[in-house]
Amino acid sequence: MRLILASASPRRTALLREAGYRFDVEPADVDESELAGERPGAYVLRVAGLKARAIAGKHPGSVVLAADTTVVIDGVMLGKPVSEDEAGAMLARLSGRTHEVLTGVVVSGGGCEVADVVTTRVRFRELTADEIAWYVATGEPHDKAGAYGVQGLAGRFVDAVEGSYTNVVGLPVRAVRALLASQGVTPEGEAPGSTPGSAAAV
Repeated sequence: MRLILASASPRRTALLREAGYRFDVEPADVDESELAGERPGAYVLRVAGLKARAIAGKHPGSVVLAADTTVVIDGVMLGKPVSEDEAGAMLARLSGRTHEVLTGVVVSGGGCEVADVVTTRVRFRELTADEIAWYVATGEPHDKAGAYGVQGLAGRFVDAVEGSYTNVVGLPVRAVRALLASQGVTPEGEAPGSTPGSAAAV
């Protein structure tokens, strides 16, 4: 069965490939604007669903995987910064505090849709103004929710991760494996119907 990843994210592509799946990539162009009063979990699930259905409608018979990630602190969603100033402000807000990373994952195909929302708690150490300025100048924050990439240079800012680390990167692999398995899609070399392992969340 053909698997399609509905994402332009190189991080999601890498994580899915490392998990052993063979797939095609076809990004979805959807409106990701927040709705008035929308809660973070509902938001990431809705946007992931829009992405999945947009691509599934073009490829009957395929299974489509889509995801959307946001960073939440003080009940406010932090998306991708639109400027260096906004990136710096986001990092200053995260400094010395714990925030949540939420990813909505939707698998659509064959008239069936399954979904999950995974939450990870991340604590940043205190950041100096010089550190924030340096990191913003690297350009790494510009395409990342919350203005940081835990797998990149910002890894040095993290004191603790509670839950799925790969969720913070952009794709909660354990949850993805379970959703895909429910639709008969397994990694190369793994028998259909096998149950994803019960190891610690990844």
